[in-house]
Amino acid sequence: MFDLAVFGSLFLTLFVIMDPPGITPIFLALTSGRPAKVQRRMAWQAVCVAFGVIAVFGICGQQILDYLHVSVPALMIAGGLLLLLIALDLLTGKTDEPQQTKDVNVALVPLGMPLLAGPGAIVSVILAVQKADGFSGQLSVWSAIIAMHVVLWITMRYSLVIIRVIKDGGVVLVTRLAGMMLSAIAVQQIINGVLQVVHNA
Repeated sequence: MFDLAVFGSLFLTLFVIMDPPGITPIFLALTSGRPAKVQRRMAWQAVCVAFGVIAVFGICGQQILDYLHVSVPALMIAGGLLLLLIALDLLTGKTDEPQQTKDVNVALVPLGMPLLAGPGAIVSVILAVQKADGFSGQLSVWSAIIAMHVVLWITMRYSLVIIRVIKDGGVVLVTRLAGMMLSAIAVQQIINGVLQVVHNA
């Protein structure tokens, strides 16, 4: 009834791609300076947005990409450019003074997408859904997706304790570190997209 191999394979794949430990400093940097209640809400919003995007692409992702005539490499490059803009803001300190609109924006972009629900996760889910055989296969795939998002929520929700320990100075350090990490992730994503374009040409 339940295919443990399919569940484990997709869960591990999504864990590596979505990287809950790696998202922690970026989440802390993007949500610093906000009340704890707002930060907890943003963690929940980000996970909900990521799950919504993943679910939509899991159900009809290939049809959406085909209809829009968008290739996977183009999706990767666009996501990389968006992440690079956010990374530059973190490195230059432009996010140190949050505005009212950022309470929603940060949860939607870049946390929900493309950091959590990025091109890699989307493509992995599309392929997993297409390969899953019968009800048991689909149940295993969607169970892995849900379990991964629960892990992401727990990681971000309880990473807020770190802010109380490291104080304001530590938050600034984490923000700059997150900007550097995020810029590297963005550049690598752009490189992967360009290499796929060259390979497919």
